[in-house]
Amino acid sequence: MSDSTPKLGFQATWSMAVGGMIGGGIFSTLGVVIEVAGPRAWLSFLVAGVISLAAGYSYASLARHYHEGGGAFTYLRKVDRDGFAASLAWILIVGYVLTNAVYAFTFGQYISYVLDLGPLFARFFAILIISVFIALNLKGVAEAGWVETFLVWFKLVVLLGLACWGLAGWQPDMLSQGINDNGVGAAIFGAAAIFMAYEGFQLLSYDYDDIKDPAKTMPRAMLSAIAVVIVVYILVAIGTAMLIGADQVVKHKEVALAIAGREALGTAGLIIVTIAAAFSTGSAINSTLFATARLSRTVADAGELPRVFSHQDEQGIPDRAVLSLGVGAALLASIGSLELLVEAASLAFLLTFSVVCALAFQKRAGLRFITGFGALAAAAAFVALVVRLAETSPIALAALGILLGFAAFGRPYIMKLVRRRH
Repeated sequence: MSDSTPKLGFQATWSMAVGGMIGGGIFSTLGVVIEVAGPRAWLSFLVAGVISLAAGYSYASLARHYHEGGGAFTYLRKVDRDGFAASLAWILIVGYVLTNAVYAFTFGQYISYVLDLGPLFARFFAILIISVFIALNLKGVAEAGWVETFLVWFKLVVLLGLACWGLAGWQPDMLSQGINDNGVGAAIFGAAAIFMAYEGFQLLSYDYDDIKDPAKTMPRAMLSAIAVVIVVYILVAIGTAMLIGADQVVKHKEVALAIAGREALGTAGLIIVTIAAAFSTGSAINSTLFATARLSRTVADAGELPRVFSHQDEQGIPDRAVLSLGVGAALLASIGSLELLVEAASLAFLLTFSVVCALAFQKRAGLRFITGFGALAAAAAFVALVVRLAETSPIALAALGILLGFAAFGRPYIMKLVRRRH
């Protein structure tokens, strides 16, 4: 954003944070969390939200401490941990690609369901929506600020309306209908599994210079946005389960909210929720793809990614980064399952947020009891998710471990090879 362009005020910044989280989070993760946590899915959203509040506080505190944004990569380099910063940046980029795959997968499922088409078409629509936003990003087409604000409020109205419809009936027995109650401990595993539902707030850290009075606006907008999203997620988790029953949410986890919309308002409800899901996931793909391409260019400019990611076209767009990241997300959306994509993305963000909170604690950026809690809680959730994956998907965990290990430890050797070729 140039100096002549108006900077983002509180409302625009808040809308970006809320949109980044709700952009696909609840549409993608509700069925997953109820399958894991059972009737205490609402507690999972609360636990994950509290950890996110600590992480958001740490991001905002570090930005104020260093008087600049940039996220984990920038802040770790400030303390001369360049190698660690680069490895974590690779892991974070993988997390963003997985997140976009989740959004595309969810978009495809909702569109395919409302059109009464099969699973093959759902994968086709997932690839199609990624392709559309790759093209838009390459053309430099940005989403107008007023459009983002409108979409945020449209999503909030739809989700809260659906939640209130279910809550009005107040049938607590529906929260456990047809599913197992595995106790409070299951809520912890549920929180870890769907942590990616909250990751969108930290995209603001890349827009620090575009925010008006960022030292004041960013923490207020970020933390209040997380608090609002926690409430919305809890209400939707309870209201939707009361409306259609927990077993139906799990059975139709890819399109659970569409089922709930149809139960509430018939075909009109189905269409309204599908429109909300389509706009939410599409907007999230657009913003995440743009932010990830910009992060990749920053890392590449620092010599920690192949130079292809720093290439820019005549408009200054990191075109090859956009294309590479988009193709990667489309590939994962075409072959992955919802649970695995959600949990893999959550693993990457839990690790990243734990490190950011630990750095804020070390640098005394903000209140240490908050940043310290964030570091420990995110790390504990990371371990819990690894344990869950080891029990439910050991092969997937091994594959994910290889991928993250490759990003963390293989990066120096790859970069040496790349530098020799150039």
